[in-house]
Amino acid sequence: MSAVADRLAELGLALPPVAAPLAAYVPAVRTGDLVFTSGQLPTVDGQLGAVGKVGALVTPEQAKELARICALNALAAIDALVGLDSVTRLVKVVGFVASMPDFTGQPAVVNGASELLADVFGDRLGSAAQHARSAVGVASLPLDAPVEVELVVEVAGVVEVAGVVEVAGVVEGAGVVEVGGLATRA
Repeated sequence: MSAVADRLAELGLALPPVAAPLAAYVPAVRTGDLVFTSGQLPTVDGQLGAVGKVGALVTPEQAKELARICALNALAAIDALVGLDSVTRLVKVVGFVASMPDFTGQPAVVNGASELLADVFGDRLGSAAQHARSAVGVASLPLDAPVEVELVVEVAGVVEVAGVVEVAGVVEGAGVVEVGGLATRA
């Protein structure tokens, strides 16, 4: 078992299966040493944990818990792509909160995601678990979800896809070596 999986188990959590995309996109992509997740909804076993707007049908406390679920789903997407033990830094959390026009507690809702990430990575990454963040109120989200969360993380390690090997931004394969966007024949 991985170090991050062990930590999740200590917290009484397990990674869910990666959520199936709702349209023409993938759950996560890697470019260089960064992994970007697509927006993750608060689904459990393929069902939304709640629907509606925060400040109306959904309480701020419920929404904060839903943001935790979104973050856990984002971690599942990262794990499937590169493995969570390759995460070296949490870069950014973006949280969207479908809320009533007079609701202004979006930052407290998105704290659910930030706090989960601190619980999972804080001991392992130290200050690298601190991240930039946006908490944005929106009129609506897909499937009438109350919350959606995206993550950007920095990763390390070797990745090989279709005979192309990447190590810390150096790509080598098919007779070509690329460093920082400059390619030469090997």
